[in-house]
Amino acid sequence: MVAGSLEKEVLDAIERAALMNAVKHDGKAELGAVIGRVLAEHPDLKAEAGKISKESSAAVNRVNSLSPVAQQELLAAKFPQAADAPHKQGRVGLPPLPNAVKGKAAFRLPPEPSGFMTIGHAMAFTINYLYKQQYDGELWLRFEDTNPRKVQPRYYDSFRRGISWLGIVCDHEKNVSDDMETIYESGRKLLEQGDAYACSCDEAKVKRLRFDGVACEHRSYPAEVNLRLWDELLAKKHKEGSYVVRFKGDMQSPNYSLRDTNLFRVIAQPHPLTGDRYTLWPTYDLANAVEDEVCGITHVLRSSEFRNELQQLIRDALKFRRLEVIQFSRFNFKGTPVSKRLLRPLVENKTVSGWDDPRMPTVDGLKRRGITPEAIREFTLQVGYTKTEHEYDWSILLSVNRKILDPVSKRLFFVPDPVPLSVEGAPERKAVIPFHPQSDLGSRTIDTAGEFFVSSGDVRGVAEGTVFRLMDLYNVELTASGPNPRAKYAGDDIVPNTRKFQWVAGARSEVDVTVPGELFLEGGVYNKESLKEVKGLVEWAASELKPGDIVQFPRFGFCRLDSPGRFIMTG
Repeated sequence: MVAGSLEKEVLDAIERAALMNAVKHDGKAELGAVIGRVLAEHPDLKAEAGKISKESSAAVNRVNSLSPVAQQELLAAKFPQAADAPHKQGRVGLPPLPNAVKGKAAFRLPPEPSGFMTIGHAMAFTINYLYKQQYDGELWLRFEDTNPRKVQPRYYDSFRRGISWLGIVCDHEKNVSDDMETIYESGRKLLEQGDAYACSCDEAKVKRLRFDGVACEHRSYPAEVNLRLWDELLAKKHKEGSYVVRFKGDMQSPNYSLRDTNLFRVIAQPHPLTGDRYTLWPTYDLANAVEDEVCGITHVLRSSEFRNELQQLIRDALKFRRLEVIQFSRFNFKGTPVSKRLLRPLVENKTVSGWDDPRMPTVDGLKRRGITPEAIREFTLQVGYTKTEHEYDWSILLSVNRKILDPVSKRLFFVPDPVPLSVEGAPERKAVIPFHPQSDLGSRTIDTAGEFFVSSGDVRGVAEGTVFRLMDLYNVELTASGPNPRAKYAGDDIVPNTRKFQWVAGARSEVDVTVPGELFLEGGVYNKESLKEVKGLVEWAASELKPGDIVQFPRFGFCRLDSPGRFIMTG
């Protein structure tokens, strides 16, 4: 056992126990039961009970973040001997939607182009797209771009690029800013009906009155006064901050968003698409209600921070159709915020290299790291959606990604922290080694003549006289240890339980491998160890790779070529 850590065998036992307990108890593993089972299997580890408890707690949290079917699926995949046959189910699907009619359902992807697309967007969009396919419906990509202070052209492009990368095909694309005249019609209608009013109270006063549940004096203004002010606002006769248009809600409501919230405000900022044409801009709640009606949306699937009750009141006031709204918790990931508010300072302060830093939860960061669109879709299907707030563990997504990459990725030899190894009596060989042990991905030929590089971590601590195998080549016996190890040829026959070392011989390249981790530790503390660099040697076949190619370095991990001489570890 390595000091301060647990052996892989024990970690596997912990994960197996957590999965088995969760499957047995309707998807919720119990920590005490998991610890008890592991210590029963490994009674010699009672002295390590503290470490067992810590690892078990983490495993229980990971397992409990999965849907019950995903737990059964993972148990069957990783520990088939422990999985009962009745629990070996296929891929989990999404639950049926209420009142969804095949061929008549309509969904939307409504990003605000005020930041880069994140994994949270990717998962929510994937859910909408899968339902669109399931019900043979229509899907809108609709940019909610009614705050010209926030939107930028590069953010529109980020979502288009990310949606295309995910394999999502939209039937329609539009910008809410294209429909300002239609939104203005709805605003005027609300004023005419007495459901809205123009207000010149300052922000502090509005906040105080809202808190006290008291209406301001403008709420009782007659419709003709409000309509006159409305026309003046459209004619740009009032400066920013002078007036807002507010919805008449319920000033006594325990839901503060219903206490006469804003519908329109003046923003004296050119819009990247419409320029200076408009200065009176709708808030999200009004624009969203109008656009759902315009687009004929039937089902809204979105995270729960949106104000559904308010939007429904606006729809009712405008005599719009009622929609089916399914809300779920945000897709949060351990150690990595997905909120733009928390991510933007990391970029601005140069804590990360940019929005595509492989530690970032942006789609550009995920793609650069080597996460595949198929993995995001499979992971989304596994975890589904829920109203319960919880954090997903990156290890689950990375596990799904490795499963997808495994049959299609070439294996190449990589030696981190290399040291030379001379093998006495080694025969000269032209080693023909397949790029994959099962898949037909071709092979390469490596000339060997007894001079190799191996990882110092592999030979460190190996006793003289120990026999190990140079992977896919032959056995050697270590004759001298230390910083300049030597060995002698020990035959070709495979010896059971012999350790296997990667090696590089002949033509080779020096490379750096970036190993990303979680950005934050518990308590929101920045993780200074979230990005590590590993230097090493890779065999000559790596020179044929193109940026973006993903390979597996056996006994190290899957890695994506980011640029010549630089890989990023996928996980």
